Amino acid sequence: MNIASRVWRIAAYLALPLAAVAQQPPAAPRPITIDDHFQIREVEDPKLSPDAQWVAYTVKSASLKEDTSEQRIWMVPFAGGDAIPLTAEGVSSSHPRWSPDGKYLAFLSARQEGKTQVWFLNRIGGEAQRLTETPQDVDTFEWSPDGKRLCMILRDATAEELEAAKDKDKDKEANDKPTAVKKPKTQKPWVIDRLQFKVDEIGYLDRRRTHLYIFDVAAKSLTQITSGDYDDIDPVWSPDGKQLAFTSNRSSDPDRNYNDDIWTVSADNTDKGAHLTQVTTNPGEDHSPVWSPDGKWIAYVTQTEPKLFEYATKHLAVSPAAGGEAKILTRALDRNVSDLLYSADGQSIFFLADDDGTQNVGRIAITGGEVTRPIGGRVMVYAYSLAKTGEIAAQIDKMDRPSEIYALPASGGALKQITHTNDALIAQLKLSSGEYVHFKSKDGTMVSGYLYKPLDYTPGKKVPTLLRPHGGPVWAWYAEFQPDIQLFAASGYAVLLPNPRGSSGYGQKYCQAIFADWGNKDYQDDLAFVDYAVEQGIADPDKLGVGGWSYGGISTDFIIGQTTRFKAAISGAGEALNTALYGHDQYQRDYETELGRPWENQALWDKISPFYKVAKITTPTLFMGGNIDWNVPILGGEQMYQALKSLGRETELVVYPDEYHEFKTPSHRKDRLERYLAWYGHYVKGDSVPATPPELGSHSGE
Repeated sequence: MNIASRVWRIAAYLALPLAAVAQQPPAAPRPITIDDHFQIREVEDPKLSPDAQWVAYTVKSASLKEDTSEQRIWMVPFAGGDAIPLTAEGVSSSHPRWSPDGKYLAFLSARQEGKTQVWFLNRIGGEAQRLTETPQDVDTFEWSPDGKRLCMILRDATAEELEAAKDKDKDKEANDKPTAVKKPKTQKPWVIDRLQFKVDEIGYLDRRRTHLYIFDVAAKSLTQITSGDYDDIDPVWSPDGKQLAFTSNRSSDPDRNYNDDIWTVSADNTDKGAHLTQVTTNPGEDHSPVWSPDGKWIAYVTQTEPKLFEYATKHLAVSPAAGGEAKILTRALDRNVSDLLYSADGQSIFFLADDDGTQNVGRIAITGGEVTRPIGGRVMVYAYSLAKTGEIAAQIDKMDRPSEIYALPASGGALKQITHTNDALIAQLKLSSGEYVHFKSKDGTMVSGYLYKPLDYTPGKKVPTLLRPHGGPVWAWYAEFQPDIQLFAASGYAVLLPNPRGSSGYGQKYCQAIFADWGNKDYQDDLAFVDYAVEQGIADPDKLGVGGWSYGGISTDFIIGQTTRFKAAISGAGEALNTALYGHDQYQRDYETELGRPWENQALWDKISPFYKVAKITTPTLFMGGNIDWNVPILGGEQMYQALKSLGRETELVVYPDEYHEFKTPSHRKDRLERYLAWYGHYVKGDSVPATPPELGSHSGE
């Protein structure tokens, strides 16, 4: 047989199975699994190039094998096409920002085992180059309009960071000499003198503050332009590049109030901010400034009722850049706004609007009036980028699809999905579609929420049902992809996601209805959703479970202390005896604003403490949390667990090491999901498997 004949026969043989596969119908979609959670990649932070031809964005992926997560920067044509990875695997990169000429993309990364610094890439290709080298991490940065400078946010360096930088310089000077091995230093005590002295993911706070610095790209020089015992954030350049607007609480003691204001400072300031212009004087929060294209106005987010802090609606306001009378544009909308951007002609302002279980892109004229929605509907817009020519690139989450980047042409029209990061996975999965429903609470108040039925649900069949209160309390369930909820639906549960009073997106009056009155009206609204699901013939009243995280955990504690309807509960990062959390978590200012000081208003503090209803709890309850969570510390779960254990009730406590309020470690997140299914399966469904399977037993001592 000649060679040509052999090659043809081999090719024909290899082609047979491929052809057979091509003729086979695609595999039927399957239910989602726990491992699928870690195949979902998080697509975030879209940024349009100045010519609106490309969109840079980030993709975060989790690895159960390595037990870590990693974020990379990608780029995709605005018109659609193949996505291109810009940063390599093996190191995380974030915050992509185009240079004004569009030739370079700067970003943040902690490469070469160093601090987080600014790096930049040539858009044409090549290796990333480090642009900055500061002793401390760079928090964020923004390009100047001419591309010659960066404004960076840096936290004052510690003595150890400064010393390490000096040692590094010495090593560079004597790189031929071996570096002496240094003994590890003894951990110094924390010396605290601030009212606000702790925050989640940072820990104990000192007097080191965040300030604005100007970095000259060509000269590689760094100049600090603000200073003082204040935190300066949200820097944005004026259109002419001469000034920066930023947010700062520069009252006599920022820890005691919510008085963030908008300020401006010269970009050439050399006296560290001795000469600042105060733009706003509202005693509430004013933040997130953005300049008008002509530099005469500054738009910003404002809260005009500081006594209501997070319960107050966040409005869009504009003020003369030199200071003066402000005008609120969205008062009639009565919805929280964020992410402001001026149109190129300066005649309107774009923003994100939190509204009715969605987040849309809104637009309003600078004179006020009607709000239009360039991107509307039952979707969750997390972030967007606006080109000078009017194009929009947006990160959009949908109920049946995780976040992807979508493009909206300047002329308007239909959104086009331009990234397809999770398409292959989603195509394999059978999902519960979810419904947005409305129902009446005990006092007649109309309440809304999302209802997910189990896969292959048969109308009229009563099924095990889980009530999942959301966190916050000022937050909501949205029209977004919920992998945890899909997992429950795939496991045979109907899932109820209520937006009770206290939720955002329904107006200030609705939101503030639970001010200093937790576990009352929101409890009624949560239970009204259960009643609705039972009346609809969906929820089996004998197979109900409840559980949530953060305020969802707090709500769970309130619920099981007031009713025995639920067969099982899971309370994650909840509270118990609230006076014990005063000075232990990060909320001293919020507590005193809403409840007063505990020794002066003990009755109210006790009223909103689930701990005092613990004797009425008979629901088997699993308590969870991270051991370094200073948002809602594990102390609350420990107290509830201890009390129920003392009373001889069915309960368990799971504490995850080295976890903050939001878990970072993939194996811990997987373990938590497995425990959810086991606990609910045993107590709600009545499965024969243990509430805590042996493989999920105690990990202490490992």
